[in-house]
Amino acid sequence: MNLPLLNKLVFAAVLGITGFSASINAQEFPPKKTITIVVGFAPGGSADNAARVIAKKLSEDLGQNVIVDNKPGAGGNIAHAYTATAPADGSVILFGSIGPLSIAPHFMKLPYDPQKDLAPLTMGVTFPNVLVVTPELGVKNLKEYIALAKKNPGTVTFASTGSGSASHLQGELLNSRADIDTVHVPYKGGSPAMVDLLGGRVSSYYSALATADPYIKNGKLIPIATTGLKRAPTLPNVPTIAESGYPGFDASNWYAFVAPGKTPDSILEKWNKALVAVLNDKATNKQLADHGLTPNPGSREDLQKYIASQSAMWGKIITDRKITAE
Repeated sequence: MNLPLLNKLVFAAVLGITGFSASINAQEFPPKKTITIVVGFAPGGSADNAARVIAKKLSEDLGQNVIVDNKPGAGGNIAHAYTATAPADGSVILFGSIGPLSIAPHFMKLPYDPQKDLAPLTMGVTFPNVLVVTPELGVKNLKEYIALAKKNPGTVTFASTGSGSASHLQGELLNSRADIDTVHVPYKGGSPAMVDLLGGRVSSYYSALATADPYIKNGKLIPIATTGLKRAPTLPNVPTIAESGYPGFDASNWYAFVAPGKTPDSILEKWNKALVAVLNDKATNKQLADHGLTPNPGSREDLQKYIASQSAMWGKIITDRKITAE
């Protein structure tokens, strides 16, 4: 037998033994080591804030240290690729986002398959974004924003948390519905996007409510409209895009929990129960609501179906708008 072939066989055998050993150890829950919740965006944004609230309660419930590990970049895809190859022993889960799970696969080649390499645990939170501008832009409502964009095609810009993120596709959806040409500017998370909006380097931003709220309250930002079908409880006086002339416009954002795809079913089920318990906790609910987030826990099967439905919806927008990775 030639040496290269022998090496391959030995390597395969080692992998098989390692995989068998890992599958045995993976049955233990919670694992006897620090648990990591991976977040695909920079600290300070809505995903990070929510993950830290949930991590604190999880740590109390499981009696195990739970940390948040921020891996920003590429609209969250870096964190999702990392989790796809992380230890499948229950010690690493991801606070996944709409972009990498339902949008990015339609217009870029990913180093992982969201359907195979990541296993659904439960929906985490849902929330609309809010389209915000600075007073210097000179618009006070969606009608004026669209009029400005039509008068100056290609000059009004909108920030997002990365190519393929919810905030990116929300802007593209409005471009399509309103027949305007606003220009997408991607960032590595909500915080850096907000910094550049406040600094006047971008015209607008489809922001998470919690990220924009302090600046709306102090007058540094003007809320133009929200992206869900219903008005946000924290911004009751701000109309939706749907009621501002574009009926049916619904582009809610969401974060869901997923695990490495090879995680055993027994561990996935235990994670579902642990996360659903936390998301149903009254104190945790209040903290998340303070950030403009609505907990929406459910079954693993429900999440899988929802991700597929979102993928179909946004895939059509990507095709119709001929959107490509930037």
